[in-house]
Amino acid sequence: MKKVIFSMAAAGLFLASCVGNPEGEKAATGEAVETLATAGSPLNVDVAASSITWTGNKVTGSHTGTIKLQSGALMVAEGKLVGGNFVIDMNTLENTDLTDPEYKGKLEGHLKADDFFAVDKYPTAKFEITEVKEGTNGQASISGNLTIRETTKNITFNAAVTESSDTKVATNADFNINRKDWGVVYEGQKDDLISDEINFKVNLVANK
Repeated sequence: MKKVIFSMAAAGLFLASCVGNPEGEKAATGEAVETLATAGSPLNVDVAASSITWTGNKVTGSHTGTIKLQSGALMVAEGKLVGGNFVIDMNTLENTDLTDPEYKGKLEGHLKADDFFAVDKYPTAKFEITEVKEGTNGQASISGNLTIRETTKNITFNAAVTESSDTKVATNADFNINRKDWGVVYEGQKDDLISDEINFKVNLVANK
């Protein structure tokens, strides 16, 4: 009987540790770097036309939702993206996969609490571009300082610049970060652990 109980406990521990990260390329992460003034013309981010979608996994499934932008501007020089920044309103964090209002409300409340993003203390997050390396076929490598819970790290990820001119920029990116790098360390339940990585799909539209 003891062997059976031990085997069941071991199996439960194994299953609890088998949480995979969301699909997406992990952004390279390092210490924050100095932000230098960028020569160019600012285009205002259209917060209504822009979007951020998040996905987090746990052993028993995953959750997806949105966060709204508060403000932002992208810098262009000779019709090309060269810099910019945007602010995220963390109070708008919302779940979109749960249909039961009770469970949806509980999840959103927990994500906004101290275990996760502590939005009462840290109502905004922000991203400030520190470098743009233009690639081919509309691709670019973007580096920037991401601040969450007053912790700032520099991340680098690939993005697609689908439109770029002196009057409009449209770009999108799909990448993961390790939430623990920003102090979001809640593990989840012992039998339903949460993945360390969060996936973000960011779509930005900025106009003159």
